[in-house]
Amino acid sequence: MEITKDIKYIGVNDHDIDLFEGHYIVENGMAYNSYVILDEKIAVMDTVDTHFTEEWLTNLKTALNGRKPDYLIVQHMEPDHSANIVNFLKEYPETVLVASMAAFNMMKQFFGTDYADKKMVVKEGDTLSLGKHTLSFVAAPMVHWPEVIVTYDGCDKVLFSADAFGKFGALDAEEDWACEARRYYFGIVGKYGMQVQTLLKKAGNLDIQTICPLHGPILTENLEYYLNLYNIWSSYGVETEGIMIAYTSVYGNTKKAVEILADRLREKGCPKVVIADLAREDKAECVEDAFRYGKLVLATTTYNTGVFPYMREFINSLTERNYQNRTIALMENGTWAPMAAKTMKAMLENSKDITFTENSVCIRSALNDESLAQIDALAEELCREY
Repeated sequence: MEITKDIKYIGVNDHDIDLFEGHYIVENGMAYNSYVILDEKIAVMDTVDTHFTEEWLTNLKTALNGRKPDYLIVQHMEPDHSANIVNFLKEYPETVLVASMAAFNMMKQFFGTDYADKKMVVKEGDTLSLGKHTLSFVAAPMVHWPEVIVTYDGCDKVLFSADAFGKFGALDAEEDWACEARRYYFGIVGKYGMQVQTLLKKAGNLDIQTICPLHGPILTENLEYYLNLYNIWSSYGVETEGIMIAYTSVYGNTKKAVEILADRLREKGCPKVVIADLAREDKAECVEDAFRYGKLVLATTTYNTGVFPYMREFINSLTERNYQNRTIALMENGTWAPMAAKTMKAMLENSKDITFTENSVCIRSALNDESLAQIDALAEELCREY
């Protein structure tokens, strides 16, 4: 694939993988992107996952067309991008490795050597001339590992963005970018919103016409759309006006209450209502929606004097990603000692800018007139701004 006249795509598609990072469901596979810049000198941008060594080296050899690379630029040391450094150097032993000092330290951990005889350490503001292409390096620590650098080619106005602007899914999968990019972002990068904001500010000073991430498609059109979404996500802003209801239910009474609340919200004109059964739906999808919408309803049963395990896991997934700037409503069910609401509120007490609704719902085993009235009052409060 040709990105520009001098920049070629040499990455691979992985349709064999079922769980990315052993955790995230990827029904449409995964892309491991790699690029080569052909100039007076040649730079290869990152490697790929270890399962695709031969395919990647063949892609590289084809792009080189008899030439040899001068540099291998390592932007990110996660193994899906760095695993083939050793195999690359066996094939092209005279190549210079270009990376941050933190990346070289990680190479020693992964491979037993930091390649002292062939390493070029770069930091924020350093440049590397390939001829007409001059590469500028931008430090991007904790987006989403500490060693990360991104690279800007001023000639073709291309930003090689490491894992930023990546998404789940192989390149030959036809799917909406935002959905899988959002799930990828909040699952993997979401904790580091402040660091992403810093990177976006640096990127704002560059004339970028193409973004080449390490996962997902190359972005060439309507870049403001992608930059705007990243700004919303990384500032923990509200992308879509609406309400997510996340629930667990043991015998169906909490589920029934959730369905009644959703009906009430729709009747009152709420622009969007999303319901997620935490025991049955993809957790990463649920986390994605919790960050997408401005209001969240948590509904669960009391379990072992706390909350049902799937709800505990869900809230932990939110708080470890710095969940903030949201309105939250609580619904609990308990037959003899309801404790779920108190537990959920305590789990969220260190989250920034969380507003809890004045109204909540307490169900004693099954719905009755009192708890139905509480649902009506909660629906009225949640829809007040709409």
